[in-house]
Amino acid sequence: MAKGKARILPRAFYMADGLSAASALLGKVLVSQTAEGLTSGRIVEVEAYLGSGDRAAHAFRGRTPRTEILWAEGGRAYVYSLHTHHLFNVTLGPAESQDVVLVRALEPLDGLALMRQRRGERHPARLLCAGPGRLCQALGISRSLYGHDLTQGAPLCLMDDGTRFPASEIAASPRIGIDYAGPDRDQPWRLTLPKSPFLSRRRG
Repeated sequence: MAKGKARILPRAFYMADGLSAASALLGKVLVSQTAEGLTSGRIVEVEAYLGSGDRAAHAFRGRTPRTEILWAEGGRAYVYSLHTHHLFNVTLGPAESQDVVLVRALEPLDGLALMRQRRGERHPARLLCAGPGRLCQALGISRSLYGHDLTQGAPLCLMDDGTRFPASEIAASPRIGIDYAGPDRDQPWRLTLPKSPFLSRRRG
């Protein structure tokens, strides 16, 4: 990443709805700074979850201690556990909107040696961050970052280094693993850069 040109995404970026933000997040850089060191990756795959009206969204089940941050102003980290993995989401919109974007895959940029240490030396770069659980492990993202304000920088932030992808290079498809969501399971709210070798899945 060209750090001299990169800037932390401001609050205004996060005031968009989930679908608009999902598209805009492709190409942005997720940066994690821990005591172990700095790791980062470019976002190549996301899924949008559109608040209480979306049967696949956590907000659909109502306001709970786990989902409380979804009712806050956008720009916060919504990190939750699924089985043995952590998953990182970005909250969007003004207070009460409840939209989020799940970051599903990254192209590793900085700190590959540390990512391999966390994930296992056998993993090639292509698989270090290919999936929401994998990328959280590689970047050291855990539940301790729940609610972190992403506009404030370390230990976790999203940065814009000027990279852009035109709409013609973005593919939309149904989200993964939401068969329980009725008609919402078929909504094309998974956005990817299909030419990237770093996606969590090549099809779907």
